Amino acid sequence: MSGVWVFKNGVVRLVENNAVNEQQQQGQGQMTRRKVLVDSETGQVINSYAALERKLRSLGWERYYDDPQFFQFHKRSSVDLISLPKDFSNFKSLHMYDIVIKNRNSFQVTDM
Repeated sequence: MSGVWVFKNGVVRLVENNAVNEQQQQGQGQMTRRKVLVDSETGQVINSYAALERKLRSLGWERYYDDPQFFQFHKRSSVDLISLPKDFSNFKSLHMYDIVIKNRNSFQVTDM
């Protein structure tokens, strides 16, 4: 865990780097940018699990139905497992980078 120690009203607390950056950007009147997963081949933003599933299936990934709380994929040719939150609104940059690492030339993460 990394961040900045903040002393305010007699209380010291650790503020993580992401929260510090957001506070600084909001203080400067800037809009925070969010990360998006992009299909490298077409340049289209992946904006739903349906679109992601289509792309992953074309790359040889299969849907894994073992845990109903997650949206998961696996490849028969490897031990890799992609595990995503059931609700797409909880799909974060951590999940995006996991997909990029396991599919190096097929996806990229960019700022929107």
